[in-house]
Amino acid sequence: MATTITTTTTSTSTASNTVAATVTLGSRIDSLDKHGFLFGKKLAASMSPLLHSVVYKGLGLNWEQMRLDSDDMDLFLSMIRHPKFYGASVTMPNKVAIIPHLDELTEECRDVGACNTLFVKQDPVSGRRLYCGANTDVIGVRESFMQNVPAADAATVYENRPALVLGGGGAARSAVYALSKWLKATKIYLVNRDPAEVEAVITECTARGYGDKLLHVETVEQAESLEGPGAIVACIPDFAPVTEAEKTVRKIMEVMLSQKEHKGAMLEMCYNPSPFTALGDIAEKAGWQVILGTEAMIWQGIEQDKYWTGLEASQLPVADVKEAIAARLEELAAQK
Repeated sequence: MATTITTTTTSTSTASNTVAATVTLGSRIDSLDKHGFLFGKKLAASMSPLLHSVVYKGLGLNWEQMRLDSDDMDLFLSMIRHPKFYGASVTMPNKVAIIPHLDELTEECRDVGACNTLFVKQDPVSGRRLYCGANTDVIGVRESFMQNVPAADAATVYENRPALVLGGGGAARSAVYALSKWLKATKIYLVNRDPAEVEAVITECTARGYGDKLLHVETVEQAESLEGPGAIVACIPDFAPVTEAEKTVRKIMEVMLSQKEHKGAMLEMCYNPSPFTALGDIAEKAGWQVILGTEAMIWQGIEQDKYWTGLEASQLPVADVKEAIAARLEELAAQK
């Protein structure tokens, strides 16, 4: 018999809005060998379940990742106790809230301060199930560059040069970590419309031991005086600038992309509703290599499945995943 669980969350802005998410379990779980969740809000457009379904089909696994559109932490913590649960993708607004409830954190998860991946392992002494947190967003950023810029070219494209991160949210923090730890950035320029968000990124990254390279670029004049970056990670939506702050940010980016002699590689993290953005167009016309945001999504998802299946990336059907995501993007483009 199917079990129906309904969660209701109330939020207030100018008025109170009640959002109800209903997840039907029971018969679905009974038909699976293992199940996981995509846990967060506004999940309808997420390609995560598609990505993982392709992996499981390719491996011949009777597994499924199910959407849990909720921020009800108590509900989630009760649901992951099921013996068939293998792990979860954790998205906003739960990436930070989940951390106090986990038994262990990977180095990346601890240092970034956000968890996007929950995996399960067994304590070798007690035999107890341990619920562990990882951050594979950082791997998505790293692999987007390493998989798309040949290793022989990395030294001339982005290594041992400044890098730039556009934005001030969770994706920006993951980008700062990846650029600092793995991609050999000498310094990291932060560009964002909200100075308070930049200050928060600098404070948090400094407290965690990797904020010493960060520099807030606030004006066009300052941008003109700086050495050009080799790697850029853009972490903002694809909206035309409207406010004065947004227009300043766009002008700074135009300076960095078009007026500097060096042309490197830019990861455009925005891919919904389309990975082909206005900023990406500016970069491409200026001579930059533009890496689509779906690359980061694919590689962070592959890293998740490494945790969940115990296999290496070479054993997972990466080519099938890329083909499925490309086909989905074509469908979305046709709907516009």
